[in-house]
Amino acid sequence: MITLAQIGCGYWGPNLLRNFSAMPGAQVKYVVEAGEERRRYVRENYPATKAVPAIETALSDPAVQALVIATPARTHFDLALRGLQGGRHVFVEKPLAMSVAEVDRLAAVAADRRLTLMVGHTFLYNPAVLFLKQLIDAGELGRIYYLYAQRLNLGVVRTDVNALWNLAPHDVSIFNFLLGSPPTAVVAHGTDYLHQGIEDVVFAHLEYAGQVRASLHVSWLDPNRVRKVTLVGSRKMVVYDDVAADKLVIYDKGIDSPVPPGADLPFDRSAAGVKLVYRSGDSHVPKLPTVEPLREEAQDFLGAIVTGRPPRSDARSGRNVVAALQAASLSLEGNSRRVRLDEILSAPAGAGRSG
Repeated sequence: MITLAQIGCGYWGPNLLRNFSAMPGAQVKYVVEAGEERRRYVRENYPATKAVPAIETALSDPAVQALVIATPARTHFDLALRGLQGGRHVFVEKPLAMSVAEVDRLAAVAADRRLTLMVGHTFLYNPAVLFLKQLIDAGELGRIYYLYAQRLNLGVVRTDVNALWNLAPHDVSIFNFLLGSPPTAVVAHGTDYLHQGIEDVVFAHLEYAGQVRASLHVSWLDPNRVRKVTLVGSRKMVVYDDVAADKLVIYDKGIDSPVPPGADLPFDRSAAGVKLVYRSGDSHVPKLPTVEPLREEAQDFLGAIVTGRPPRSDARSGRNVVAALQAASLSLEGNSRRVRLDEILSAPAGAGRSG
């Protein structure tokens, strides 16, 4: 039996509590919450779990083997570090931390003490995203040209972080997972309409190896709830719409242009008089498993603790996402200048906090 303590039970915390409480072989002994109303919610719905106001209660209990952290983003590093230094395995909601240096410090402590450190990139456990990854790896979509994502809604407006750090971790984690690497450079544009200094609308453009481009649009200030990723390949195109009944639609669409054997790429088709052939075939909706990604994520964390293997959404995954967000933040601060990730990702492991 793995004994857990959850820190935070606000907006997303109840979903984590519900899933970890239902896991065979796990017990959520404590929920740490400053608000009396949230503690009452825990007492009424999870009578076997103690709702306490201070983290020291949970950290002083030697029975607690792991922490689940669901607090504001800027508290993640300090809380995770306390948990790891106390010998606990740690699951942290996204983002893992607010800088690569912070992530590296956490990863170094976890490795030194042989503890599991995991970040809540829930979409890496989503059946639609996993199916899309299989299509890419099998070459079904051909060469990947570009991707773009939209994560929009009217609220919830935050004041601790901007829309980039609040919403974009999801889409950056999806991009990195599908493409198998972090981006090489980022350019970001944002505007603070509601609170000065806190961008509520952000557009970011990410460059990946092989001339693959990815863009994302995140906003708390939009009339519609949108959760969509579009991927364009040389053979087929795919739309993943998380709010639609058909989550994944594969389109047999494209533009074909024969390339002569031995021609250098990119091939100058106009000079050679090669004609483009527009192709518009059938669309296909694959049957996907009916599973809750958050449950799969919780199982992965517990399984990693038991076996010692790294979880799918491990510290490296968290580091690559934080690096892209950190680069995007520098771009926002620098009048949308292009920021390369190599200087950020080359920071020495365990270097400590930045800023």
